Amino acid sequence: MTHYEQRLERDLQTIRDRIGALATRVDAAVEKSVHALLHFERELASRVILNDHPINAIRREIESLCHVFVARHLPSAGILRYISSVLRLTVELERIGDYAVSMARETVQLEKRLPEGVARDLDMLAQHSRGGLQQALESFQDGNVDLARGTKRQASEARSDFDQVYLDLLREAEQGTRPIRDIFAILFAFIRLVRISDQTRNICEETLFAVTGESKQPGRFRILFVDEKATFRSVMAKAIARKAFPASGEYEIAGWRPAGGPDPKVLEYLDAHGHAVDTITPQPLPPGPPDLAAYNVIVGLEGDAAPHLGAIPFRTTLIHWDVGPGTAEGELTDEILEATYKELTTEVRELMETLRGEQAC
Repeated sequence: MTHYEQRLERDLQTIRDRIGALATRVDAAVEKSVHALLHFERELASRVILNDHPINAIRREIESLCHVFVARHLPSAGILRYISSVLRLTVELERIGDYAVSMARETVQLEKRLPEGVARDLDMLAQHSRGGLQQALESFQDGNVDLARGTKRQASEARSDFDQVYLDLLREAEQGTRPIRDIFAILFAFIRLVRISDQTRNICEETLFAVTGESKQPGRFRILFVDEKATFRSVMAKAIARKAFPASGEYEIAGWRPAGGPDPKVLEYLDAHGHAVDTITPQPLPPGPPDLAAYNVIVGLEGDAAPHLGAIPFRTTLIHWDVGPGTAEGELTDEILEATYKELTTEVRELMETLRGEQAC
């Protein structure tokens, strides 16, 4: 190696070493904050809060090292990708440290220990989150693409686990056996553990970018359009969304009193406007969690859909659109079809551009 290559490698190793130190502290903070919450150890929780300051200091140190590295070596290609990924990684690790502090602060405020069932759920989710975090950090330090891809898939499971936990906490609140302040504190802790899994996925994506140059692909959103019979508005909404934004989402329709299929007049109108209508079929309305949890957004198109859906999962958003003139039985005129189609086109576009940005497609 030339003298320049030796200095470049030495500077890179310094950055790697400081990343390792930051990762160790962050992982320890998560472990101790969860332990404090599970065992109602307020003193340990207080130490987690205080020990957040060194985490922030190391993050700032790494940021400074990266800036000096760029100025000194003017890196390009793979090394530049690595340095840019390190800068984002340190932000993600600092956030995880903040999540640990948040859980510790909630522990300090608790009035009594967690219920046994809730503690068991939290311990399970914490092990899942910490295990994924450790693997993600290992993949970044070693440049292990296969480990990053596998860990990223595993991290996504935390969201489905959380929906059941959310229902358990609701039942705990309904029983009235704990102060409502404690219920919120416990819920907040679970949310932070899920967010750790979100950051774990981000770290895996930084590994993929640093090693291969692969950028994060925009997500596809699952949208459910619902109305009473699933014969008219929901059918139109799905056809419009599927044609205008095929890469941005997956679209389904359901009715709380489905009539057995789309109205022939609606299909004829859509066919005339260039929509494929052979695969537009309604499905039974999901009974509630966990089935509704598969959807990012549920759009009610006829009155208030909420009473027909039951409990809405924590991470699912329900919205309502008041579109088109009112219709009586057998009065689906060309004017009504046209007006409803135009309004739905606008609403669908605004929704998908909100979810995916102006580049939604």
